[in-house]
Amino acid sequence: MSEQLRKLDRMVGTWRLSGGAEGTIRFEWMEGGHFLLQHVDLVQNGRRVKGLEVIGHERPFGAAPSEEIKSRFYDAEGNTLDYVYEVHDDGTLTIWGGEKGSPAYCTSKVSEDGTTVTATWVWPGGGYETVGVREG
Repeated sequence: MSEQLRKLDRMVGTWRLSGGAEGTIRFEWMEGGHFLLQHVDLVQNGRRVKGLEVIGHERPFGAAPSEEIKSRFYDAEGNTLDYVYEVHDDGTLTIWGGEKGSPAYCTSKVSEDGTTVTATWVWPGGGYETVGVREG
């Protein structure tokens, strides 16, 4: 596991979200520790969003792992969304929609005590803020 991917360990667990999106997200490591899985069950703008995101370094058959942390989100309606994760030295996480530098992105940060996460989603013409509280 890369050092950058290891920094996402603070997300492991279940979070109850409120604000612009409400519901739960749950992070767990896939066996082997190469991928972080995010289980999503939210309501955002009156629409239910349920799905699974697989986060890690891409590693095509026979190739070395990618430098960037990438993900693909699969939702219950059959949609797929791709993201690039950028973990900053100050603990802030930027999740870029599609590719790094995209106008659609999220910035988030877990509190020092690990009990809350704040996130701001931005895209052309919209966005929202949410707060997550760790359950259990």
